Amino acid sequence: MYTNRLADEKSPYLLQHAHNPVDWYPWGDAAFAKARAEDKPIFLSIGYSTCHWCHVMERESFESEEVAAVLNRSFVPIKLDREERPDIDRIYMAFVQATSGSGGWPMSVWLTPDLKPFFGGTYFPPDNRYGRPGFKSILEYIANAWLSDRQRIIQSSHDIVAELRKQAEWEPGAGWLDGSIADTCFAVFRRSYDSKLGGFGQAPKFPRPVTFNFLFRYYKKSGNREALDMALHTLREMARGGMNDQLGGGFHRYSVDERWFVPHFEKMLYDQGQLAVSYLEAFQISGDPFFAQVAQDILEYVLRDMTHEGGAFYSAEDADSVIDSRVPTEKGEGAFYIFTAAEIEEVLGPQAAEWFNFRYGVERDGNVRNDPHGEFTGRNILFEARTVAETARRFSVNEAELVKALDDATAKLMRARNKRVRPHLDDKILTSWNGLMISAFALGGQVLNQPRYLTAAKGAADFILERMSQPTLLRRFREGDAAIPGFLDDYAFFASSLVDLYECTLEERYLSEAIRLAAEMVDRFEDKQGGGFYSTAGEDPTLVMRMKDDYDGAEPSGNSGAATLLLRLAEMTAAGSFRESAERCLKAFAQRLRTVPHATPQLIVALMFSQTKPKQIVLAGKPGSEDLDALLAEVHRHFVAHRILLLADGELLPHTQPMTPIDGKAAAYVCENFACQLPVTDPAQLAPLLV
Repeated sequence: MYTNRLADEKSPYLLQHAHNPVDWYPWGDAAFAKARAEDKPIFLSIGYSTCHWCHVMERESFESEEVAAVLNRSFVPIKLDREERPDIDRIYMAFVQATSGSGGWPMSVWLTPDLKPFFGGTYFPPDNRYGRPGFKSILEYIANAWLSDRQRIIQSSHDIVAELRKQAEWEPGAGWLDGSIADTCFAVFRRSYDSKLGGFGQAPKFPRPVTFNFLFRYYKKSGNREALDMALHTLREMARGGMNDQLGGGFHRYSVDERWFVPHFEKMLYDQGQLAVSYLEAFQISGDPFFAQVAQDILEYVLRDMTHEGGAFYSAEDADSVIDSRVPTEKGEGAFYIFTAAEIEEVLGPQAAEWFNFRYGVERDGNVRNDPHGEFTGRNILFEARTVAETARRFSVNEAELVKALDDATAKLMRARNKRVRPHLDDKILTSWNGLMISAFALGGQVLNQPRYLTAAKGAADFILERMSQPTLLRRFREGDAAIPGFLDDYAFFASSLVDLYECTLEERYLSEAIRLAAEMVDRFEDKQGGGFYSTAGEDPTLVMRMKDDYDGAEPSGNSGAATLLLRLAEMTAAGSFRESAERCLKAFAQRLRTVPHATPQLIVALMFSQTKPKQIVLAGKPGSEDLDALLAEVHRHFVAHRILLLADGELLPHTQPMTPIDGKAAAYVCENFACQLPVTDPAQLAPLLV
């Protein structure tokens, strides 16, 4: 049994490699000093603990004594968890994408001792195959090149970093900003929309909640029903597919096919948080309880399987899991989630199994046709193959009776599934991802009338405020250890979640903390000259450059999160400095917004907010009182694209001081463009003012 320096780390990903024969170092001064002292290049391997191909490369290469011997002899090997250090990952991913045309994890990058990259890629097989050079061959080639052609490599690394820095520079105020940017963004999504199966583009299909955020708000702004239909159709198809865990709730990372059927089975917290909000907003807009149920299933999954005893939320569950508990070393993609038809019949009995199988697409020999790795042979991925109504007609059974039977079958299969070995849980707590999840629980508590969801949101927020923000915000918590100074997205997403929590509970302390963190964010990350926000605070000398992230991908970018947060707080507090910072940010990315708007949909949401006079809803009354809670609940029954919600508080929000209860009853004041409607005390009177 080997043990290397990673055994002292907290990251679950680094700990997975703590017993490799590779002499791994964590990112830090010890590794850098060794590289300089021995004049060796650094091999930097970046991944995360629930990454399927990271596991494959570990088994094939990093557990190989032969490969380890080359790495240990000719390089200084460093392991990095991309989720702990997205700042480092982002820099070297930009290099790999620029030089190879693609990126992903595991990411393999070779650096000079002064941390400048000169060669990189993603997964490498141990030997030459799949049209890829073998890892051992690459190691030997680079080791020889370092000895024979070092000066050229060093010069190349300097040139590469200079070019990356040049590409990362932004010309302040380039281009113009107007409403046509949103129109262009919608047109791009419309062209790539799959009108039959939902989603945008071809397989593989990823859930990208920022797209739904944009389409819902564009629909409200423009009245274009097509934008709404695209979003609702996609959300329905995603929920009916195998990408949605039909038994346990929650969404897998993406679908490898075009019909949302075969997923990549890992579950990420950031997907759950954002998608829960998308389904809640879909329910607010459409009134269709289907969307409410999907959102509730996501939130229940996170409460059940992803929640720390202190209230915060864990990061992810792995795609791979043990196939047979008797052979714990053999794992397969999705093994925890899939069933043979015989297993289902054994648990449910013949009749219930027949109904369940018809509804969820179960076939005797398995339902996955295109299975290149043979991982699903004879097994079934559950998906909504037919509706409840179709199933009831097929078996001539009453729908109510069928629903009860299917619910019972689901519960029995869940109990059977829970006897299996669960996938690996990445139990670190990340501030930014918790922010996304807190927002979902806060909104879910109001929209679904579930007080325990509000309790969950408050528990997670209080965990981070008490354990991860003294004195400044930290990024990661695990096993009692809070560490790593927070990045832009930690500040932006967590402070935004506190604003959401305030709007759902009217507890002033959350707004006060959001204001404090926003001011700290501006101070630490804003580029005062060029506009926009750097991802890092500029305090780490090991980073070869500072970057401004604007791509709204699986997660919103830090800049879109920061701009949205500051615009909301500017409207809430009348703080002109927050608005100025947000507008400088939008101007800094003007050229990107105009030329590739589909890459920045959440930043365009911020732009639309900045160009609209948001509806101001001020509630006056005693917090926690029945009459105030009724008005608060009415506000959250409606989707209002651009609005802020405040509790009249003369101390924290002096401009709300004139707004008071009416005749001893809680009152709602709805204002827009510096004009207020007459206050109302009845939720029925409030409803038409929110349209």
